Amino acid sequence: MRIRDALESDVEALATATDRPRGVVNDMIHDRSVRVAVAGDGEGDGDGDNAVVTGFVAFDVRGETVHVTDFDGDEAVIRRLFEEPRRFARREGMSVEAVVPNDERAGAILEDAGFERSGPGPRFEGRRTTRYVIDSADLDR
Repeated sequence: MRIRDALESDVEALATATDRPRGVVNDMIHDRSVRVAVAGDGEGDGDGDNAVVTGFVAFDVRGETVHVTDFDGDEAVIRRLFEEPRRFARREGMSVEAVVPNDERAGAILEDAGFERSGPGPRFEGRRTTRYVIDSADLDR
């Protein structure tokens, strides 16, 4: 598995993973930092040909916090992908935050990746969410 910046050629795979229109995913790639995990024949060539996207993480910065805005993949892939926003936050002296719906397995994965529950988040598409954070002082753990 290799982690790299998302490319426009990844739009179809990410749209399928997130069940979102290609235009929305294309905007996400251009508007946020998006990293993808890839496996396959194209791992070493850097252009994405023959590489299979196995997961992704999207994040951006608002204020003094790196916000994980979306992610997908199996548990091992997500744990590896979360190193990307953590690395950025550590370098900039920022905290990291993610908000996920309460009915997703993501809470356990986030806690295993070092996030702590910090209370309820905003409703998303009518669903309750939970806010998870890693304080900047805890990023080296």
